[in-house]
Amino acid sequence: QVQLVESGGGLVQAGGSLRLSCTASGRTFESYAMGWFRQAPGKERVFVTYISSNGGSTYYADSVKGRFTISRVSAKNTVYLQMNSLKPEDTAVYYCAAGRPSRIRVGADYNYWGQGTQVTVSS
Repeated sequence: QVQLVESGGGLVQAGGSLRLSCTASGRTFESYAMGWFRQAPGKERVFVTYISSNGGSTYYADSVKGRFTISRVSAKNTVYLQMNSLKPEDTAVYYCAAGRPSRIRVGADYNYWGQGTQVTVSS
């Protein structure tokens, strides 16, 4: 069992930056790939980014490529999402997820989810 806790959300102006953190409980963190998804009001939850269990592979949604960076620190059981050049359309609840997904962009392929953290970008 893995429990995930996100933090770091908040209100920021367009063009600003935020760093989200997702800390996992348990000793199996290193065996799981991690993903970030987001859900805007009235919309479905969508894939943002992915990092493999060893950190060697990362993938990004086209909408955030070049602006967001995912990383992980195994010693801290934590995955980070650095978000730069934020836009109002990045406003959403951001969720981290852990699992061994066959389809990295599909939320249903992840086993564990955090409670989410709100990110609001003002124009």
